[in-house]
Amino acid sequence: MTQSTLTVALVQEIDHGSVEANLAVIEQRVAEAAQRGAKLVLLQELHNGAYFCQHESVAEFDRAEAIPGPSTARLGALAKKHGVVLVGSLFERRAAGLYHNTAVVFETDGTLVGKYRKMHIPDDPGFYEKFYFTPGDLGFEPIDTSVGRLGVLVCWDQWYPEGARLMALAGAELLLYPTAIGWDPDDQADEKDRQRGAWILSHRGHAVANGLSVLSCNRVGHEPSPLGASGIRFWGSSHVLGPQGEFLAEAGNDSPQLLIAEVDLARSEHVRRIWPFLRDRRIDAYQDLLKRYRD
Repeated sequence: MTQSTLTVALVQEIDHGSVEANLAVIEQRVAEAAQRGAKLVLLQELHNGAYFCQHESVAEFDRAEAIPGPSTARLGALAKKHGVVLVGSLFERRAAGLYHNTAVVFETDGTLVGKYRKMHIPDDPGFYEKFYFTPGDLGFEPIDTSVGRLGVLVCWDQWYPEGARLMALAGAELLLYPTAIGWDPDDQADEKDRQRGAWILSHRGHAVANGLSVLSCNRVGHEPSPLGASGIRFWGSSHVLGPQGEFLAEAGNDSPQLLIAEVDLARSEHVRRIWPFLRDRRIDAYQDLLKRYRD
């Protein structure tokens, strides 16, 4: 990594109805991001289609594809065309009956330089991911790129400080979260505010605790439930944070947006010198973190 300031772009989008339509829009947004100086572009979780995990259906497995495969070829060509590091999110078919929620990272020459399989898998009303995704087995390993060492995690991982910490301890210089999270439209306004506030606070906590900038790219718009329920209104609010949890940029919560921000990569070093949390960790006293619960 040679530069100090890095221009980053987050592509916050709605579902456009098909893989082809979604990838076509992504191509437009990445081209615009590159024109505006972005060197790192982050896409949202499962950007090729609708958030299909609102129900459990074996037919949805037809969405999955191999990595490398058709989408990685197209995304790699896109990264190469515009000379950007590109982070995407795909439904990976590893083998028959074995699937993952997988982030992929492409270098500026189009090479697939790394992937991360989502480690924490939710199973909540409207988010039935355990039916589809096997928990990741690649661990919390940052991916080296020409713009820095990227600690890539995915959505539900955002609620777990352990994942962010382990990425930081492995030398990650940025934390990135492709995300799909939103409200039940039937919830009360105050409950919606609490949920969105907690989501943002979790990212700010990762930034502060690890002295790292955080990029979180969420989808946006209402997606109806195949079960006839209210569906999910994804709240957007994609954001870029500095290493003290400060907002460098934030998108709105109701429409697509290409969010551009400048990240000062040198600030992590400065912040960690005045807030040396890694120095003061009591690694001799944390053994019980390996337990499910302390009875």
